[in-house]
Amino acid sequence: MILAQEQAILKEQTQFEQIVLFVRQARREGRPIHEVERGLWEQLLRLGHTMLDQYVTDQGTGDLGPTLEHQGRTLRRLDQTHERRYVSIFGELTIRRHVYGTRETQKHEAAPLDARLDLPDSEFSYVLQDWDQHLCVKGPYGEARESVQEILGLGQSVRSLEQMNLLMARQVDSFFQSRPTPPAAEQGPIVVLTSDGKGVPMRKDEPAQCGRRTKGQKANKKRMACVGAVYTIDPFVRTADDVVDEVMREKARENRPVPQHKQVRAELTRPIDGVEVNGKARIFAWFKQQVEALNPERKKPVVCVMDGERALWKMLLSYLSGIICILDIFHVLERIWQAAHCFHPEGSEEAREFVNQRLRRILQGDVGRVIGGLKQMATKQNLRGTKLKQLQSAIGYLHRNRRFMHYDEHLAAGYPIGSGVAEGACRHLVKDRMERTGMRWRVPTAQAMLDLRAVHASGQWETFQSHRIEAESRRLYPYRESVASAWSMAA
Repeated sequence: MILAQEQAILKEQTQFEQIVLFVRQARREGRPIHEVERGLWEQLLRLGHTMLDQYVTDQGTGDLGPTLEHQGRTLRRLDQTHERRYVSIFGELTIRRHVYGTRETQKHEAAPLDARLDLPDSEFSYVLQDWDQHLCVKGPYGEARESVQEILGLGQSVRSLEQMNLLMARQVDSFFQSRPTPPAAEQGPIVVLTSDGKGVPMRKDEPAQCGRRTKGQKANKKRMACVGAVYTIDPFVRTADDVVDEVMREKARENRPVPQHKQVRAELTRPIDGVEVNGKARIFAWFKQQVEALNPERKKPVVCVMDGERALWKMLLSYLSGIICILDIFHVLERIWQAAHCFHPEGSEEAREFVNQRLRRILQGDVGRVIGGLKQMATKQNLRGTKLKQLQSAIGYLHRNRRFMHYDEHLAAGYPIGSGVAEGACRHLVKDRMERTGMRWRVPTAQAMLDLRAVHASGQWETFQSHRIEAESRRLYPYRESVASAWSMAA
């Protein structure tokens, strides 16, 4: 054993000396720095592999004697050592260790060395999994694979990266449930909820959202992901003129308060434990949990800003009461432009002034008269055909959502009136990753990707990695304490 350790130390020293000689020779030859940099990196990877391999060897094989006591049972050490593959950021290792159980043909119930090293369930190291998925949540699996191969020299398949993504995402729900409520001093006085939907393109062989496809239904029809965001914020009091100036000039005002402790989630309707669960229901159930945590004494106003989708408002009101409901002003603006183009050419100054006037009046609380005025204009100008249908659509939208359009009161109270956070989350969480050219998804892989992107978008990636490693360690090694005790006695 001592001789083997001395030989390993000698090998490490030899590799280190080779690195020093490489740099000295490069200096004498005046080689370009990028060549030296690349050569150093390759040799450091080899040195890291040697040292990590020796670290594992120094731990022994986990032989804690002929038997091991665990949960009132006596496990027997099996005669042969067993190998397992371990892929680290430095390369592949083969770990040989003793295992305990009843017989070779039965399940191995304890592997002391695995517990001591805290090995993951898969062949890939936790560090490599972290780096792999950090790239995968940002771009295609193929690009992540190529990047890792270029940097570390490791060959991985796209399939292994997809499977890694699925397994990692299993810990997302428990992670979000474990997060503490932000300290009161770090919260704003207004709780804000916002939600929207975004389609995810599905594979041709993926079943339709409500079962089998109907006649004429596209095979690759998108499945809707419900995206939700929760945050607190300080009030931002403005006038109608302030908002018109911002919106029409497309320029945000300075000193706008920043959302605090923003969390985002995205949920697809999918089977969970054999039962089809609605994605919207999961998001709004999460909203309810967040409101109860952030506003336990019910002293803070809770504001929900969304577009005019009836299903979202119906879901909100079925889960929460006493919410200040606000129709997203930018969707209102779209309808006003729609109405403007029924009377004035697109891009004209007349159309712009039409929108200016009516947006200002709506923000001042004069929604009813704006609707009435549009109806009168249709009659006076004798609109027909497509333009009449376009105007009626805009009027209908404003009429259906009047109860959510008390903008004069909302602005005076400093509430947000735009759902930019939700739309930004839809774009960032879903569109930027899920809707790239040619991409098609299955429900499980799509949901796993959405879950991990939500963790990343919430700025909690490193905290999540610690959580999942600890959770996996508890699951894999319930005998850790027994092993630690036996190991210390054997030492």
